[in-house]
Amino acid sequence: MIKKAVRMKLYPGFKEEYARRHNELWPEMRQMLNDHGAISYSIFLDPETDYLFGYLEIEDEVKWAETADTTINRKWWDFMADVMETNSDNSPVAVDLEQVFEL
Repeated sequence: MIKKAVRMKLYPGFKEEYARRHNELWPEMRQMLNDHGAISYSIFLDPETDYLFGYLEIEDEVKWAETADTTINRKWWDFMADVMETNSDNSPVAVDLEQVFEL
């Protein structure tokens, strides 16, 4: 199992909408994540800064990287682009975080 962490940025005032969309995650998106080796995926919000912290456990880096090129993932990015910072292709602006401790 590979542990990954990423930081993203939510636009101010969109906490409830962001959570609602994820609570109603499309079945085909959930299936794609499973098919590409996502063991678990959690997202946390710092309400003071609107930074999102994503924590993932995946099976394989190469398999996981392929998620970016799936049609359903691109559709999801487009769907989420109005509530968070994105790149020109609507992918989230994301910073990989470095693990510095584990108990």
